[in-house]
Amino acid sequence: MDFQQNTQPIFMQIIDLLCDKVLRGELHTDDQIPSVREMAVQYEVNPNTVMRAIERLLASNIIYNRRGKGNYLCEGARTQIQAMRCKRLYEESLPLLASELQLLNITPDEVARHLDKLIQKQS
Repeated sequence: MDFQQNTQPIFMQIIDLLCDKVLRGELHTDDQIPSVREMAVQYEVNPNTVMRAIERLLASNIIYNRRGKGNYLCEGARTQIQAMRCKRLYEESLPLLASELQLLNITPDEVARHLDKLIQKQS
C-alpha cells in the first residue's frame, strides 16, 4: 500500500480503508477485522500505526473487542461511518470546493453536470 501519495496521517488512512470496506459491503456487523499484525504486514506499516487506528475505531464504537479473540464490527457501524463521512464532506471538502469554484467562476450547474457524468461512468 502506498501511503506516500496522501498527506493524511497513515493511521487515518487505515481507518478510511476499513471504513471503505464497510461502506462497500465487504464487512458486516460482527465480522472480525484483520489483526493488528495482519494489517501491519498487509499495509507495510509499523504495528503501532495500525494500533493507533484500531484504538480510534474502538473509541468511535465502530469496532469492539472480544478479549482474546480480536476486533469485530459493531452493529450500526455502517450508519455511523456514513454520518461521519457526510459530516467531513460538508464541513471540510465542500467549503474547499466552493472556494475553488468561486475563484474559477464555475457555476453549481456546471459542477452538477460533471458529477452526473462521473457517477454514470462509475455505475
